[in-house]
Amino acid sequence: METRTTSRRTFLSLSMGLPLGAALAACGTSGPTRAGGGSATGGGGGGAKATYWYLSVEPQEGVRRRAIERFNKANPTTQIEGTAFQNDAYKTKIKTAIGAGQAPTLIWGWGGGTLRSYVQAGQVEDLTSWFSENAAVKDRLFPSSFGAATVDGKIYAMPCETVQPIVLYYNKEVLEKVGVQPPTTWGEIMDIVPKINAKGIAPFALGGQSRWTNMMWLEFLFDRIGGPEVFQAVFDGQKDAWSNPAALDALTKMQDLIKANGFIKGFSSITADSNADQALLYTGKAAMMLHGAWTYGGMKNDGGDFVPGGHLGYMNFPPVDGGKGDPSNTVGNPGQYLSISAKATPEQKEIAKKFFTTGVLDQTEVKEWASTGGVPIAKGADSAFASSPDAEFLKFVYDIAGNAKTFAQSWDQALSPTAAEVLLDNIAKLFQLSISPQQFQSNMNAVIGK
Repeated sequence: METRTTSRRTFLSLSMGLPLGAALAACGTSGPTRAGGGSATGGGGGGAKATYWYLSVEPQEGVRRRAIERFNKANPTTQIEGTAFQNDAYKTKIKTAIGAGQAPTLIWGWGGGTLRSYVQAGQVEDLTSWFSENAAVKDRLFPSSFGAATVDGKIYAMPCETVQPIVLYYNKEVLEKVGVQPPTTWGEIMDIVPKINAKGIAPFALGGQSRWTNMMWLEFLFDRIGGPEVFQAVFDGQKDAWSNPAALDALTKMQDLIKANGFIKGFSSITADSNADQALLYTGKAAMMLHGAWTYGGMKNDGGDFVPGGHLGYMNFPPVDGGKGDPSNTVGNPGQYLSISAKATPEQKEIAKKFFTTGVLDQTEVKEWASTGGVPIAKGADSAFASSPDAEFLKFVYDIAGNAKTFAQSWDQALSPTAAEVLLDNIAKLFQLSISPQQFQSNMNAVIGK
């Protein structure tokens, strides 16, 4: 597959229909933590130093921190200082820092609309010519990962880390206790919800306070009912695109599930930052959970025998009866991305580029990502998890991403920061039943293209 140079108008064609050997992309989770201490990440020896902000929460934070430590050990006079933030705090902090011209040298992100806003403000380096001069760096990554790194035909970010589709997880023991099978259609989801509730168990775990966790449900419903074209029209800035009848159907079905007590009681006060939603699943307080592939590693780390004992089940989001969307489609993150601040010094920029060349997704990091239950976006990464105890899940993720007709980027990353904030606010209100589907559509139509 040729390297993608998609614009905002074609991001939904980030389809992952690549050969299995050359295809395959986290949200994470308030307050910063310094990544390690001393010369490991802080730049001992008085040489040049670059800065790098990224997401916290283990096990992913550890992989990022150790990549910095290896780079610093190999480059004692050109160091990188890392600082970790939880998801929601990071989004606020990085936006403020970039707006003030005080961004870190390396800007971690998800690409898409947020990256476009950085480009339009002249805050990140154009890396197009650098990638041309360093073709070997580009060639070792999945071509599809460059779509969300590209703005108007130019590359402004280095794809990194893993491919991370959204997955429907379930607790096998809970479903067996209730006497139901994993749902294969939306109708079956609605059918088993009252049966699960009757056992005193929440049908679905949800960290609704984080808002983007709610969004994943709508992303799939929009796709399964109307196909990727529904959100594509929003992305393209078409007038009143949110008023599509398929969107109204999806929004209505969403509230039907909420009214049926489909989610854990008090979900709007539960945060994904603490992995509390995952704990509900592995402790049997909830039967199912729609969440990112990155949560597998957290459940493996914290869930005792839940993952190693084979009690975790997983599947792609089921189709909706009569829907137009291809059931192979997925949503999520086709990669994570590192940009270089345009305000960095020449020395800092050179350190960042050296990190791209020698530190990002080196052989050790590829193996570490695989050990967390992630599928790295480096070509040949499948060899890193072939003998892994998590090989079955990794192959599942690899196949979901590789077979998807469309791999749509998360809405809050595809849209501009302004539109994304309004989106998340209205999704929260929709889930709290404080606005109707029609009010949601009207509120969102007002910010199309902003």
